[in-house]
Amino acid sequence: MITVNEEATATAEPLQRLAAEGVSVWLDDLSRRRIASGDLARLVTSGRVVGVTTNPSIFRAAIGSGEDYREELAGLAARGVTPDEAVRTMTAADVRAAADVLRPVYEATGGRDGRVSIEVDPRLAHRTEATVAEAGRLARLVDRPNVMIKIPATTEGLPAITEVTGLGISVNVTLIFSLDRHREVMEAYLAGLEKARAAGIDLSTVHSVASFFVSRVDTEVDRRLTELGTDEASALKGRAALANARLAYLAQREFFTGGRWAALAAAGAHEQRPLWASTGVKDPAYRDTLYVEELVAPGTVNTVPEATLDAVADHGRVDGDTVTGHYDRARADLTALERLGIPYDAVVRQLEDEGVAKFEAAWAELLQAVATALNGKGADAR
Repeated sequence: MITVNEEATATAEPLQRLAAEGVSVWLDDLSRRRIASGDLARLVTSGRVVGVTTNPSIFRAAIGSGEDYREELAGLAARGVTPDEAVRTMTAADVRAAADVLRPVYEATGGRDGRVSIEVDPRLAHRTEATVAEAGRLARLVDRPNVMIKIPATTEGLPAITEVTGLGISVNVTLIFSLDRHREVMEAYLAGLEKARAAGIDLSTVHSVASFFVSRVDTEVDRRLTELGTDEASALKGRAALANARLAYLAQREFFTGGRWAALAAAGAHEQRPLWASTGVKDPAYRDTLYVEELVAPGTVNTVPEATLDAVADHGRVDGDTVTGHYDRARADLTALERLGIPYDAVVRQLEDEGVAKFEAAWAELLQAVATALNGKGADAR
């Protein structure tokens, strides 16, 4: 059941203010029912969202029950396809349909928004060549100019980002938790643009976002602060994620300057925008719009789950840029955490490993559900 309050789609002042501040709001959710019911189209035409992101967990929830996919699963079973191929076919079909809904936004913004992202098989996160091959296959399968292929920011994912960008494919780099990795991602993107330029590809057709994860940082850091149990530790709760993201934005502003970038920009290249991911608040003690209101800055994307989208539309407070000018506080907060014995490098490394593992687990559950349907036990629609 679609839970979006349709009556609210006509007036969403906080969302309009976000757009005025240079923030693109993308929906972090997709399902066949959302597309078929017209709900996605209403969200787009009302201006509430200008893009869509997906991940293995989202598709597990959408396809796992099989309710909206029974007919297609029956057809795929009759053809004798493997679970992997069935999942690829169904997810690509949903992304293709969503891309068609968002095509007017894509055209109106020159490709900046109107994007729909689909992720490579998370089991390939540590296999560079396989990631490149799968990214190309997904781009061809979806066959829409406004698709973005999601590649995880693992060590092995970095050269894949360069290669895929070099093919002229727009990339959404996901699972970024650390500032150092974010810089490596931006470097990989620039190297990819240079390869694309050398290959004669029109750089103006290539876009990219760097998905910097937010709430998971607070979840882990706050857990460690709770274990310390001191007043100083309590005072730092809820500050690590914002500090990390704000410094990531500063790094992006600093990176896209200088002669190397100027040469690419002159050839039509676009900056890789920071995308705030995992912006649904996990701790009920925090304001449910925290990671939207406190990460307002020009040239950013905030991809939100539906509950957060509704919360922002209902009672969001958007009062200008809340990132620029907060860098000293951000550095001080991360330094204070180090002094308390919470090592930044260890936290972000743990979160990256957990992020890949969670997506792999969600993918495995999805494959199992589809396999059950394909062998006749779950595809009773035939």
